Amino acid sequence: MTLDAASWDALTLSLWVSVWATVLAVPLALWIAWLLARRDFWGKSALNALVHLPLVLPPVVTGYLLLLSFGRTGPIGRLLEQTFGLVLSFRWTGAVLAALVMGFPLMVRAMRLAIEAVDPRLEDAAATLGAPRWAVFARVTLPLIAPGVLAGAVMGFAKAMGEFGATITFVANIPGQTQTLPSAIYTFLQIPGGEAQAIALVLWACVVALGAVVMSEWLARRVARRIAGS
Repeated sequence: MTLDAASWDALTLSLWVSVWATVLAVPLALWIAWLLARRDFWGKSALNALVHLPLVLPPVVTGYLLLLSFGRTGPIGRLLEQTFGLVLSFRWTGAVLAALVMGFPLMVRAMRLAIEAVDPRLEDAAATLGAPRWAVFARVTLPLIAPGVLAGAVMGFAKAMGEFGATITFVANIPGQTQTLPSAIYTFLQIPGGEAQAIALVLWACVVALGAVVMSEWLARRVARRIAGS
């Protein structure tokens, strides 16, 4: 599984992008999941459809929509550049956004199912004892849904590692800058004699994915034991 310099760059960039996408997405996904699971409000169906839209749209379409919105000439992209000096299109930061958008529905789905599995009477009982809503969520709901949150985070991370269509459309395939692991594999498959590096990257992708799953299971079991012992 020996990798050349370009392959290492692609692997490390994918890990960097996936970690950032997961860290940034988890709090927002948890909030959206809680809204969808515990609140009734006007536009709930529309929000649910919007969250899951990246799952049904072709990834290239999602990437093009990101380019139109967050590109340097797009309304949001222009505002971010003028206000914060932040450029997303054709940068690694844009790869983070693309990975976040594509993995977000999977995170929300796992977390929402976990929240819906919690008996609301447990939360109501804590609230009747005088605990504020944030304390009820932090001390009652969150510990019970922790395995679901971890599962959502792992699925989001895995999706970010494997994201190709939206990423290559939004940030292109620039070696050393925006070339992620899937883009590098695709590139090597187009080059005569590049199969060896493609296979090596595929094996490394399997190792990273397996490691993420094993770590998730280990953390989930630790959380479950802690909850059972409390």
